Amino acid sequence: MDHFSCRSTNKMARRTHVVVGFTPCCFFCVMEEKDPCVRKAWLELSLRDMHMSRDDTELALTLSFIWRLAMADPENSELPSLGVFECMTKLLKKGLEDVEWVMTGQNVYAPYYAAHIIGSYTMKKTEFSVKAVDSGVIAPLVELLRGKMSWVEQRVAVRALGHLASYESTFGAVAAYEDEVVSLAMEIATTCVDVVYEEFVSVQEREGRVKYHSDLLTRGLGGLEMEDRKAEEWASQLQCWSLHLLNCFAYKKKSISLICNKSFLKKLSKMWGGLVNHTSPASIGLIRILCYTKQGRGHVSNSREIILTLCNLSRSSDDWQYMGIDCLLLLLKDQETRYKVLETSVFYLVDLVELKSLSDRPNLGDRIARVLLMHYNTKKGCVYTHKIQKALKKLWKIKVERRKRERQLMSGNQEKLSETSVIVNLIKQQANQLLCVGDLEGAIKCYIEAISLCPLKLRRKRMSLYSDRGECYLLHGDVDAAISDCTRALCLSEPVNSHGKSLWTRSRAYDIKGLSRESLIDCIMFVNCRFLRGKIPYYAAQMISKQMEATWLFEEARALRLQHMMLMEKNHLTGLSTITEEPGKKKE
Repeated sequence: MDHFSCRSTNKMARRTHVVVGFTPCCFFCVMEEKDPCVRKAWLELSLRDMHMSRDDTELALTLSFIWRLAMADPENSELPSLGVFECMTKLLKKGLEDVEWVMTGQNVYAPYYAAHIIGSYTMKKTEFSVKAVDSGVIAPLVELLRGKMSWVEQRVAVRALGHLASYESTFGAVAAYEDEVVSLAMEIATTCVDVVYEEFVSVQEREGRVKYHSDLLTRGLGGLEMEDRKAEEWASQLQCWSLHLLNCFAYKKKSISLICNKSFLKKLSKMWGGLVNHTSPASIGLIRILCYTKQGRGHVSNSREIILTLCNLSRSSDDWQYMGIDCLLLLLKDQETRYKVLETSVFYLVDLVELKSLSDRPNLGDRIARVLLMHYNTKKGCVYTHKIQKALKKLWKIKVERRKRERQLMSGNQEKLSETSVIVNLIKQQANQLLCVGDLEGAIKCYIEAISLCPLKLRRKRMSLYSDRGECYLLHGDVDAAISDCTRALCLSEPVNSHGKSLWTRSRAYDIKGLSRESLIDCIMFVNCRFLRGKIPYYAAQMISKQMEATWLFEEARALRLQHMMLMEKNHLTGLSTITEEPGKKKE
């Protein structure tokens, strides 16, 4: 029976008020019913018996329709109150237990939509999550997480479990599977990018790709290029949602030792979400949660890869820059981890001590300075290496001695301030002239003198001086000094990270160091600051293109696959076996 004949049946049923025992033929007709009592009864019957539907096409269309409702209005209580969670649980169980049914026609879409609907309705409201747990959704979702079907279903299953684990009232239901769920989330976060690349993106023929995966990714529209873009987005989401699920356990101080596995932490430092999923803090969110616990700080401080990631993030224009700074400050405040991370982090954080505010964190630069200078004038400060003492001494002179001296000399003395400003301008002009004739060392000396004389109060002038000296350092080949000066300039800019010249210089410096992610973000910020209404210059577009290729989510998987193919080709040409024989066994 089609939709139009269903509508006539519904009208007749409505005239005769036959509701009890009547199962409507079309869910869409039920949704058009105006009488609230009739609509409620029919919806309840439809949801109760949906898993027994024999028309696989109608079931797929119905689930797609419910999914759209859930995504558009996840706080609408109509379907959750009438048994949508019980319905989705039955469909999940049937899809997992009845292989013949799920492989018939379009029934293969049912588990994906069922898990997605559960995740959408539990996204915002605690009471919906309680209903979902009471309906038995946890067990089939964990089964999908185990990889019972494919990465496509894993994506929506880990999303739903992440929402359920976010609430105090339903966390316990997820925690009943704690060891397995945490281990699976870690494995998925680590391997999902490679899996999606191997099983989908690397397959360049439409016939070789799983059809329902292609249909779900693009809703049947678009070619291979669009499918690849969506697959990248979904792979990033699968990784980030797995990390969010781990966040929920770490926040409750659960499974910290398991999550802080040395091998996992090393891989965690590279999970940044990519530009396709920029709204998620990805790995940095989990690292920050770990840094809130003493046990977590101990493990994080022992991971050199994570410390370097945090240091580079703290000196970037990334949206999550403040999280990197927060993590380093937490590690530095803890006496048991301070001396493990200070030697590396001090040379990054000293460039940030003039930050005024960042992401609603006022006086962040002063907080950084106070944490770095802890125990500086005490016996504990004597254990610092010569390099650390030199850096802290320089910081002490700027933040304490020079600030105090300038306050005394220039408090209310506008004439003195103007006179100093004129002298600084003259020295800057001399530096610019030396730069024009190619005398980089002479220019750098002049900039150093100008910066030492320029009052701390003149933030914009000092920003310009640091930026110019950073450019000189880059031309001179001192990349680290260029990054340091540009970072100081960007801290002085208002708002923070908005000085175009410094962003472009630092982007080039990061490119030279091979820090593609940091270079890309700086270049994007540079374009947004300088060319908001005009065309993007060729040199910036070229840099963005280069770094986007280098930071492509599947780049490492592609390189590994290419390396493996070359090895196979080499072994084939030389006649070597690609199978490693067990030791002690002789060839037959």
